[in-house]
Order: sequence, then structure tokens, then C-alpha cells
Amino acid sequence: MVFRRGQKIEVFKRSNDESWEAYMDRFVGLHGIITDPDTAINDPDALVEVSLDGKGTHRLPQDCMRPIDS
Repeated sequence: MVFRRGQKIEVFKRSNDESWEAYMDRFVGLHGIITDPDTAINDPDALVEVSLDGKGTHRLPQDCMRPIDS
């Protein structure tokens, strides 16, 4: 899936990506907004910058996120 800047997402599961770290488990279930989708790269394996509600901005693998409706 290609994410776009400003899109609302949910971290709905733990990622299988090697960049996933144990502390990120606490992000599962949180909502956020895509701040840097790396559209220039357009690589589905690239990390995406997300501003998570109450947790700051983090770079997360795309396989742990899904878009949510407003």
C-alpha cells in the first residue's frame, strides 16, 4: 500500500520487519498521521514517518499500519 502525507493510520499489529524493535510493541493499537511517506522512494519495504497520538514521531515499517477513516 502507498501511504500519503496527512493520511490517518492505525498501528494494528506487530511488524515482521527486521527494523521492528521490542519498544515498538507499545505502539500497537495507536492512531497517527503520516508525516513523511517517502513517496520519492515508492518502496513498500521502506520505513514511513508517522506522528503517533501522544507518542511522538517515529519511523515504522509499513506492514504494521493500515489506513483508517476520519
